[in-house]
Order: sequence, then structure tokens, then C-alpha cells
Amino acid sequence: MGATCSSILTASTCCRINEDSAHREDEPLLGDKERQAVNMLVELFERRSTVSFYEGEPLKALSTLVYSDIYHLQLSAATAFSEISEIDTRPVSREALEPILYLLQSPHIDVQHGASAALGNLAVNMDNKLLIVRMGGLEPLIRQMLSPNIDAQINSVGCITNLATAEENKMRIAKSGALLPLTRLARSRDIRVQRNAAGALLNMTHSAEHRQQLISAGSVPVLVELLGTDDQELQYYATTALSNIAVDESGRKLLWDTQPTLVDALIRFVDASTIKVQCQAILTLRNLASDDQYQIQIVERGGLDSLLPLLQSAYDPLVISAAACLRNLSIHPDNEEHILSSGILPCLVNLVTHPGSEEVQCHVISALRNLVANNDADKTPFAEAGLFEHIKEVLLDPHTSDVVLSEMVAALSVFVLDESLWLYMVDSGFLELLIPLTRAEAIELQYNACAIISSLASKASEIGDKLEQVWDKPEGGLQSYLASFLAIDEGMDPLLRSVAIWTVLMLLEGGTPQLVRLITGHPSIIKNIEKIAEMGALSEEKARHSAYASAGSAAGLRVSRAFETDSYGDDAENGDEADEDIYNRMENLAQDVMALVHNLEY
Repeated sequence: MGATCSSILTASTCCRINEDSAHREDEPLLGDKERQAVNMLVELFERRSTVSFYEGEPLKALSTLVYSDIYHLQLSAATAFSEISEIDTRPVSREALEPILYLLQSPHIDVQHGASAALGNLAVNMDNKLLIVRMGGLEPLIRQMLSPNIDAQINSVGCITNLATAEENKMRIAKSGALLPLTRLARSRDIRVQRNAAGALLNMTHSAEHRQQLISAGSVPVLVELLGTDDQELQYYATTALSNIAVDESGRKLLWDTQPTLVDALIRFVDASTIKVQCQAILTLRNLASDDQYQIQIVERGGLDSLLPLLQSAYDPLVISAAACLRNLSIHPDNEEHILSSGILPCLVNLVTHPGSEEVQCHVISALRNLVANNDADKTPFAEAGLFEHIKEVLLDPHTSDVVLSEMVAALSVFVLDESLWLYMVDSGFLELLIPLTRAEAIELQYNACAIISSLASKASEIGDKLEQVWDKPEGGLQSYLASFLAIDEGMDPLLRSVAIWTVLMLLEGGTPQLVRLITGHPSIIKNIEKIAEMGALSEEKARHSAYASAGSAAGLRVSRAFETDSYGDDAENGDEADEDIYNRMENLAQDVMALVHNLEY
């Protein structure tokens, strides 16, 4: 600011006002009230560290200068508020804001400049942000944005940038007409104006409605243009804003239709930029890769080569961003060959046990799941890369969270359906790990654990000896899991009970003679299935468990090939039919089991 407030006040009030310039020769001399206010303020500024200028006599003295007809006094007041607010940004009252807002409407640009600087400083406080807008501060700030004066633009745009961080203010800003001048100023030749304008646009991208208003204001082409600047702050603001815009399907469509160079620009940032810009560029690519055309384009333009080094970074935010992007890229079947030939697979497998970052683990295992599910090609390289050893390490770690466990087991429910992988799972001892998870509190974890066991049961003719080994261990083993899920009085989810019955059917159809004897000789498994077959014991349960069945069908969980039908994806409108269908299937499966038992030769 240059001179202190006290020196400015002194210089502007020592009875030499008429000597300033020709166009202000007819300004009146100070009145007694104004002179007293000036003298008081000069004294107060000598000990300003102990004075609150936002209330009482100090505010009254400043207000006297504000509402004076003398230009120099108004300028001194504006400058004083500006300097005071640099060091004191406490919540202020309406009485304190009123004189500053009055100065903001001055015809003199330097007075406006001081007032907007004060508002910008005060607007770092949330209470002040809201009060400034509620008191009508937006309109004069927008007028000041339109000024040709660079300093006025810097201050007014900077203030709006701060105001736009408050959720309540964003809609008012969007409806105030501020977005058009902000967009124009983001192209300013002054880097300070550009930064403030780009920051304000970024702050307006945090909700779908406001993003749509930015699109309508023509902000998207300007944000893409800013990717070509050498200024790293502008790069960061632009990439972050575009990342938010790419969250919406409509935003991605607009970018695809109008910005053909966007992916190339973002990949350049991934390769050579500051870490924070790198992270945002990758996250923008990740959001764009929600659509299949971008999934293909990012890979075609060399995105994989840029991601691999970042997956090996020692900086977790970069690893998280890269893994999240790769997760989306892995969705498209046409990308599988490119991903595997890029050398990324060993890196992905190693990241399954990434220490200290659940996000990395979840993104990576989901990417691996997508790659396995994409087609029926041989997936042996996944196992040879140590995939199952790493997953097993995660499952055995007592500190692994339910979130990570759920992602790992969901991936296993896909891997077990692959003909080149399921035997690796058996040989790696996953049956022993999955049986305890059938009692997990997390419903998705429980469903998928049961689904995997049922899928392995369908291979009983090939792994009967392995299934015998887990019959009564660990934690009661396979027999305990089946008995508890088939108990009539246990209040079991009917979908899980159906999976258990189907598992028994598979074990009986393909199991070893010893496994068959273990099942048929169990004190409750066959007996309870017989009751289910008769359905008499389930008449009351149908009503009691309809909520369970509805939740299970809506979840879309992978149960087993035996249950992969459209009826399990029905929405709430078909809930009653889905419930009835689950019970019908359960009854039919139970009847199949009993028919098989009656025909068995012991």
C-alpha cells in the first residue's frame, strides 16, 4: 500500500486539499466534525494494533470520512479500510460493511480500488463472505470488474473469487451476470487478473448446476485456452475446473464435441509439469474416461506411457490419481491388449499391497478385475505376475479395512469365473480364507464370499479333495457355513440361502464319495433343505424377508452363474415379483437336491 494510513490521512487533511489538482479546486474545506474525525484517526493509527476499527468511535470516525463530500477524505477512508483489513479479518457487522460498500460505489476509481481491496480481505472469513453478498456487494463489484483499470479488475475479481467459495453465494453469483465478465477477464493480458478470474471460475465448478451455467457463459473454451499458458497457477486452475466439468455427462459431451486438442494438452501436463498440475491433469483424464470414446482416445494418444512412471512414484497423490485413471481406462475391452503390452501389469499387481493407501489398492484391484472380465483370453499372466499371492497377503492382514476387503473379494468373484484363473485360487488356499468371510458384517463382502465358494463348488469333480479338507475347518469349515445358512430359524437372507442350497447341489453332483457322505450324513444340512423343498416352513419367512430379497436383488451382486438372470437386476417396481422368484428358485433348488439325495447310492 505504500504509506501508512496515518501518513495518508495527515497528507490528505492538513488544510491543503485545494492544492491537489485543478479538477478538485472547488472541493470544500474540512468542517469541524471532519477535522475531529481526522485527528482522532491519526491518533488511533499510532496504536492501531490495540484498536478495533470495526466498531464504536473508530468506526464512527471512519464513517465520517466515508460520507464526506471531500474526495481526499473518502480516499483516505478507503485506504484505511484496505490496510486495516489486511491484518484484521474478523467477522464484522453490517454497520462496519455499510461504509465500505458505499465507497465501492464512488465515481472515483481509486476509492473503489481501496474499498474492493478491503472487501476482498474481509471475504476470507466465511461470515463476512455471506454478509457482503446479502448486503448487495455483488453488483458494484461486477461494475468494477468492467472497469478498464487493471488494479480495479484485480481487486474486484479477487473479491468475487473469495466470495465464490461460500456455497450460499454461488447461485447468486451465477445469476448476477458475473460469469460473462469473469470469463472475459480470464483472457486478460495481466497475469494477476487472469489468475483471479480463473480462480473464480474454478470456485463455480463445484456443483452440476453451476457448471452448466459456466458452460452457458462460454467459459469452457477459455479454460482450455489457459492450458496453453506457461503460468503454473493458471494451468492448475484450468485443469481443476475442467476436471470438475468432466464429472457431468453433458460436460464430457461438450468437451468431446468442441475441444479436440484437450486430451493431448492434458497428457503433456502429465509428462512435464508441477506435481499439483500433474495430479489434476490425471484426474481430468480419469473423469473424461468415464465415456468409452475418451477411454479409447486417451490410450491412442499415448496416455498409458505417461501413467506407468506415475504408478511407480513415491508420492501417493500421484499414484492414486494414476491408478484411478487406469481403472477407468481398463473398462473398455479394446484397451486390454494395449494395457497388458505396455508393461503395466506387474506394477498393478505390486500395488495391490501398496502400503498406507486404501485408495490405491481399491483402484488397482478394480482395474485388474476389469481387465480379467473384458474377454475370455488366457489370463495366466495375471497369476504368473503374483496376483493371488498379493491378494492373499491383503486378506491375511488383520489391519485391512472392510472397504479394501470388499474390493478384493469382489475381484475374486470375477477371477473365479475365469477358466485360466480359478485353479490358481484353489491352489493358493483361498477356500480357507473365504469361509470365515461368509459371516462378515459387510453384506457385499458376505455375498461375494458365498458366491466364490459356490462357483468353486461347481468344480467339485476336479477339486473334491480340496473341498474335503475345508469341510470342518477353519472356523467350523464348509459344513458350518452351509448349516448356518440353511437353518430354518436363523432369519437368513433368502438369496444367501439360495446360494447355499445351490452350493450343496454342486457338491453332491460333482463331489467325491467322501464329500457326498459328509453332506448326507450331516445332522441338519439335508434335513433343512428337505423342509425348504416342502416350503411349509417358509410361509412366514416370505413376508419377514421380503426386504432382504429386495435389497439383494437391487444390489446387483455377483452371486454365481446359476443366478445370473435379468430378474436379479429388477428395480423396486418389480420387487414383489423378484421376491416371489427368489423363493420359487429356492424351492426348486431344494427339490433338486432332495431328488439327487434320494437317487444316490451309498
